[in-house]
Amino acid sequence: MANCFYVGTRNGVKGEILVIEEALIVGVFASGVRMSIPILFAALGENIAERSGVLNLGVEGMMLLGAFSGFMGTYLTGNIVVGLLMAMGGAAALAALMAFLSVSIRTNQLAAGLAVWLLGVGLAALLYRLSFGVVTIAPSIHSFNPVEIPFLSQIPFAGPVLFNHDPMIYLALLMIPVTHIFLFKTNLGLKIRTVGENPKQADTLGVNVYRIRYLAIIIGGAFAGLGGAYLSLVITGSFSENITGGQGWIALAVVIFGRWKPLGILIGALIFGMVNAFQLGLQSTGTTIPFQFLLMLPYLLPIAILAVTYKRSIAPAALAVPYTRGER
Repeated sequence: MANCFYVGTRNGVKGEILVIEEALIVGVFASGVRMSIPILFAALGENIAERSGVLNLGVEGMMLLGAFSGFMGTYLTGNIVVGLLMAMGGAAALAALMAFLSVSIRTNQLAAGLAVWLLGVGLAALLYRLSFGVVTIAPSIHSFNPVEIPFLSQIPFAGPVLFNHDPMIYLALLMIPVTHIFLFKTNLGLKIRTVGENPKQADTLGVNVYRIRYLAIIIGGAFAGLGGAYLSLVITGSFSENITGGQGWIALAVVIFGRWKPLGILIGALIFGMVNAFQLGLQSTGTTIPFQFLLMLPYLLPIAILAVTYKRSIAPAALAVPYTRGER
């Protein structure tokens, strides 16, 4: 009704077209924020793991297992908080396996990450089939309701885009300063960064390199589980095989784009989310551009950005380098 009244105060058809365009733009930006959240969670977690010197290519598999675990927890208990905890636990368990392979037995981190990715993809699909069989209508759950921030949600344009979302979006945005403080202002964060830059020096100073890397990888896995859970619990309200659609791999690129800093990671995730929302909005307008090309846009853009920014990115010095105590 508010839109109808607003149109009535404009000049005929031109005013109506303007209102529709404004609504479409607001919807695209709000959707872009929502679509960036799974990548934001996963990338923040991967950043912590990489800061400790471990390249975790299994993020996609952890997101998928988190999406399944979160959905099952919510479906069985009717409590979405339980679902989120199960999502974090399931993905963290897979991350612990990644830590064992890459830290304890010092398997090549690229090979270990690919193995964990394949395991997560297969395990999530298998457990879903065992739980529900082959169904024509996917089971679903009730998700979070949007929470309007008083006064702020009434701000034109910025209100519906930033301040009228589900609680997990506010949690994800809160994790930006929290992660920054954790990595750069706490003793544990200093240990993680030291291990990622110079594990031998850290070991000399009495830091348990293995324990720090285990902790960082498991924390990163829990974050990836939250990202996957957001897809199944909030965006779709159900689980499907390959629900992540490669977003775990995009999260890896976003970490590089953000130069291993939380604020840069936020910008990278928002770029992906906005482009994805834009191509979906463009499809809804009935454009003649082939939809296959539009679907490629969110994945082509990170590649283009990385091609331009990669040489200026400085990774942790010991990233993807196994550490053996006492080795020279």
